[in-house]
Amino acid sequence: METILKTYKMKLSTIKNIGKSDLVQMGPVELRQPIPTAEIAMVDPFVLLHHYGPYEISEENNPFDLGPHPHRGFEPITFLIQGEQLHRDSLGNESVVKAGDVQWTTAGRGIIHAEGPTKDFVKKGGVLEGIQLWLNLPAKKKMITPNYQHIRDEDFDVVISDDKKVTIKVVAGALDDKSGKIVTQTSVNAFLIDAEPNGKYSLNIPKEHQSLLYLLSGNVHVNTHTLLNDGQNQLLTFDQDGEGITIKANSKSKLLFLSGTAFHEKVASWGPYVMNSQTEIMEALRDYQMGKMGFLPRD
Repeated sequence: METILKTYKMKLSTIKNIGKSDLVQMGPVELRQPIPTAEIAMVDPFVLLHHYGPYEISEENNPFDLGPHPHRGFEPITFLIQGEQLHRDSLGNESVVKAGDVQWTTAGRGIIHAEGPTKDFVKKGGVLEGIQLWLNLPAKKKMITPNYQHIRDEDFDVVISDDKKVTIKVVAGALDDKSGKIVTQTSVNAFLIDAEPNGKYSLNIPKEHQSLLYLLSGNVHVNTHTLLNDGQNQLLTFDQDGEGITIKANSKSKLLFLSGTAFHEKVASWGPYVMNSQTEIMEALRDYQMGKMGFLPRD
């Protein structure tokens, strides 16, 4: 389903930070990490954003195969841009995530999962690319029952700009009269934006939300003057002093927009856990070792 959204003149939100998306090494995988950096520790409630790929996957080259590992205290989310991945977890879920799909895991008190290219995809070869996002949970929800959601590309509603050159997939939250299919634990918007050259769009941001815009590919002007360019400046964060932002694509572009209500709580993170204190991190380590997060055998 789709809708055409009328644009109007708005008070623009001030750009707070302009960030790069430098390559970092995570084990055998090289990927981009716009959050956290030395300049931007987090954009509350978003604590980590990884952009992996595009990788050419084959039987001779398959570095992105993450075996069973635990999480607690947050929501690890995957936006798959290209390729095909298999998800398995200690709740008994097993699903093939394809290009355009989104998987949204609520780790809560603890879950073990594994993900990587499917065996068929590795055998035939292809390009793998995606976004891994860590969305924090507030202290009162860190120990909730874990959950897994997988929504397919064709099931999301989209909003289309007046010029019909910008298409926005509403993953979570709401835009115009469309709502995301993902059930969220906190107030969050997550939109994937595809823009054709010269496509324009005015995007409202809830006043109570902290927000960011990440460029996966292309060349885009934001609020008229600020340029996002693939391989250079790729991340913007915004102050909460306006009604929204404007986007104008200079080439075919893809972006991820995120906004959410900040918790303003202390964050303690270590490895796969995001909690509020070091004591809670130690408890997570102990509980995982004792099997309290379940069990997931290697495939």
